[in-house]
Amino acid sequence: MGSIIITIVAIAVASNLDNAGVGIAYGARGITISWVANALIAGISGAATYLAGAVGDTMTQYVEPRYAILTGGTVMLLVGIWVLLEPWRRRCPKRSSDKSQSTQNVVTRILQDPVEADFDRSQTISIKEALVLGIALALNALAGGFDAGAVHIGVLETALAVAVCSYLLLGISAYLGRKYAANTLGDKATYVAGLLLMFIGFHQIW
Repeated sequence: MGSIIITIVAIAVASNLDNAGVGIAYGARGITISWVANALIAGISGAATYLAGAVGDTMTQYVEPRYAILTGGTVMLLVGIWVLLEPWRRRCPKRSSDKSQSTQNVVTRILQDPVEADFDRSQTISIKEALVLGIALALNALAGGFDAGAVHIGVLETALAVAVCSYLLLGISAYLGRKYAANTLGDKATYVAGLLLMFIGFHQIW
């Protein structure tokens, strides 16, 4: 029971550490996120976790348990590596035309620079902007939800933990960014998220 709770908490934290980087970036630049927008973002992360968990749980009905656990752990490991390399990909120089820049996927732009979610440059994240931001931030939650379903650690509990952690991390980090302008924590949060996801994956596999 104790190990299950620890795994759920670890998934919730790892799935939302990008929120810390986003919140700090917004706070440092004076962009406001209302509690309603924050709750919407948290709800999207929770829903994404639950849906991915349902897929993982369904898969176990057709796959032997040991293979389901191996698949869930492998997914967590690969996503952890992907997240860990995200700061490097951001810094990697890209040669692209103005046309390709204008048609670049909006979710990718937001992940590279969270300020891009403030489409109207109003310094406030509206409900519509929060919807897009929530989808971008929920991508990490998919791996955690799938793993929770695959190893049967409680999909609903994991989804609720992810939603609560999302709300708290985004709100607290925005406050800290506004108060202390802690810009340097963004990439560190990404590194920690990647390593934590990889650790969960290794733990599930071995």
